[in-house]
Amino acid sequence: MPSAKKFAQVAAYFLMKDGGTSPYMKVLKLMYLADRRYMQLYNDSITGDRAVSMPHGPVLTRVYELMNGSATDLHWAGWIAPNGRYDLRVVEGHTPEELDEIQGAEFHVLDEIYNAFGHLNQYQLRDFTHENCGEWTDPHGSSYPISAQEVFLALGSGEEEAKARASLFNERRALDEALARYR
Repeated sequence: MPSAKKFAQVAAYFLMKDGGTSPYMKVLKLMYLADRRYMQLYNDSITGDRAVSMPHGPVLTRVYELMNGSATDLHWAGWIAPNGRYDLRVVEGHTPEELDEIQGAEFHVLDEIYNAFGHLNQYQLRDFTHENCGEWTDPHGSSYPISAQEVFLALGSGEEEAKARASLFNERRALDEALARYR
């Protein structure tokens, strides 16, 4: 089940790398690219969030709601605060050592994504996702769900492999959601 605490810590990781503050669209794109890369390598998601195509590219839905203020959560608010209208900042006092929701391989992927894309601004990242994330389709002002199968196809899997990987991915997500209800 997607966890706002995990979302917040992944966002905080990227914000800390950027000096503590950054435009939320940049953080949102980095988080999407990290989830996508983790899917490619491990057939799983770092955040567990669902992706959609939006006009500015693919986004993680719950993360987007938390970033733009249309949803609230105490874990998120304890880590991430608005910094003006379109920027986010890490709540003062947090350190990288506190990122306990993020595990070994996840850190490696976050590092990989930041090293590859952290130097880009939010508009360059938006353009990159438009041009390089084949699962994204222009929703013309709306939003469309992005399936795991579409991501695997865009990452180069053949039709049968993408279908099989998506099936495993979706089974793992359903199991995680079922187990989360009993915690």
